[in-house]
Amino acid sequence: MPDNTPPPFRRRFFPRDVQQRLHTRLNGLAVLVGLIAGLGAVVFRDLIGLFHNLLFFGRFDLHYDTLKHTVESPWGVGIILVPVIGALVVAFLVQTFAPEAKGHGVPEVMHAIYFKRGVIRPQVALFKSLASSISIGSGGAIGREGPIIQIGAAFGSALGQWTRIPEWERLALIACGAGGGIAATFNTPLGGILFAAELMLVEISARTLIPVMLATGAATFVGRIFFGNEASFMIPPLPLTSTTATPLSAYAAYALLGVFTGLMATVYTKSIYAFEDAFDRMPGNYYTRHVIGMALVGVLMYATMQLFGNYYIQGVGYATIQDVLNGTLNYAWLLLLLVGLKLLATSLTLGSGASGGVFSPSLFIGAGLGGAFALAARWFVPDLPIDMASAAVIGMACMVGASTGAAVTAVVMIFEMTRDYYVIIPLIIAVSLAYGVRRLLLPESIYTLKLSRRGQHLPSSIQSHLYLMRGALELIQEPFVKLPAHTLLSDTHMLRRRRLPHIVLVEEGKIGGIVPSRVLEAAFTHTAGDTPLLKLADTRFIIVDDHSSVFDLIARLRGDASESAVIVSGESHDKPQDILGVITRADLIHSTNLPPDLATCRKQGN
Repeated sequence: MPDNTPPPFRRRFFPRDVQQRLHTRLNGLAVLVGLIAGLGAVVFRDLIGLFHNLLFFGRFDLHYDTLKHTVESPWGVGIILVPVIGALVVAFLVQTFAPEAKGHGVPEVMHAIYFKRGVIRPQVALFKSLASSISIGSGGAIGREGPIIQIGAAFGSALGQWTRIPEWERLALIACGAGGGIAATFNTPLGGILFAAELMLVEISARTLIPVMLATGAATFVGRIFFGNEASFMIPPLPLTSTTATPLSAYAAYALLGVFTGLMATVYTKSIYAFEDAFDRMPGNYYTRHVIGMALVGVLMYATMQLFGNYYIQGVGYATIQDVLNGTLNYAWLLLLLVGLKLLATSLTLGSGASGGVFSPSLFIGAGLGGAFALAARWFVPDLPIDMASAAVIGMACMVGASTGAAVTAVVMIFEMTRDYYVIIPLIIAVSLAYGVRRLLLPESIYTLKLSRRGQHLPSSIQSHLYLMRGALELIQEPFVKLPAHTLLSDTHMLRRRRLPHIVLVEEGKIGGIVPSRVLEAAFTHTAGDTPLLKLADTRFIIVDDHSSVFDLIARLRGDASESAVIVSGESHDKPQDILGVITRADLIHSTNLPPDLATCRKQGN
């Protein structure tokens, strides 16, 4: 019988061989992205070595062993000017060619995934490579992983644009580049896959995970050709025994280390953005601010060389981490001092506008904190069965997992580095506690906080699209209060608590506007107290009944270009006494894991 279904509603079925060709195409592109990400990691390391040797010693040489301390520069006190020279070049590259190259890279990739449909300008890879290698090579206290992630992601995006593949495939290629960069850098293919899954993928399924696995495998293959089959650090055998033989006191000690590291991860995250705000408030321009910040880093470098015989806090800091793992830095006070100096140097470097990552500093801080914790614990309890190397390794995982939000990645990467099965149990305990403490004190990770400060809120989890069929009323999590429309901001300070409510403004027995909790929170900091709430309110809200589904609610928000919805009982009307709850676009993003561009309320052409 003929198919009389009207054309707009007829389903399109692709023959099996067409689907297979599409998957083969994506998998082939993923392998290519992985190979380029691996080669990018190799070239990027060589660039760091080139600029480091040129600026520190005045010679052209690509070799730079980050596991060994840099010998004292012949420039003497003039070493203070080396980061300043780097700052001037970096500021020129960033301001002239690629503003996206500024900062630690991963938030910019996330921004492209969720807010720009996976479009990253191809030139970002080139100028990120140059800017970050100069920042690190000149002594900036930052990491190389964030830039490598951004470089790989930029190539994945560019390849997706050139081949004109669908958006979901382009997003998958970005995750391939990011995961491949991590895998090649640390020789941790499983860690690369999980990093992409935890932070980059907006969909987890076989069609997205298989390309990521192929890409990380290809990148790891390239990395092992050039870097060897060893882990990034030479980790000595850990004295952890079987789970049945390890006393509970050791697990309790590592759990306490997890709590301390969670606190430090919160301080680390807040410190970077506090310094960024402080530099933004300084008079002058990007050049002068960055020069001042890097001059202070140069002073710290020179001071550590004069006091302790090494430039401990400069660059990626892997040599210092190796010292902790080897037990050669065995004074708790010195480790804590170096942790504080590294935190300060990293905050100055990134806060003033350098280009580099936050991954390596978190490893440094975690290793130093873990080593100091083990030394202090053994001093108080001499028979406690923990050691510096084990505590440093677990501290590294805790700092990475807590600060970046990639907790599972941190556990698996450390396991891949140590290849010690018995480290798994204390790792899981400590990293889970560190992550929980940081989430309790600061809901945003070091990556997502940069975006949320711009008002760009990312989903916190990946969930099935069947979630859209649930009732909108089920998504309401934020409380709401009703206040007269003439209320001033200063009259709402009694509402200041950990969980701010949405405010429904009532005017002449009708709903006059909605002040979302996020707007209220920002107003407490940046708006005068005598401001009427009506000036802060969203007056383009919509009203839906309590039987509306999430899918219908999103359609109404998009169709009416609204940011807020009021859910009422029964038929839609605007009687304040019938309000059951308020939900905003930001609430939708967090509750349903919708990509922000799907949940956006801008008018669409179709």
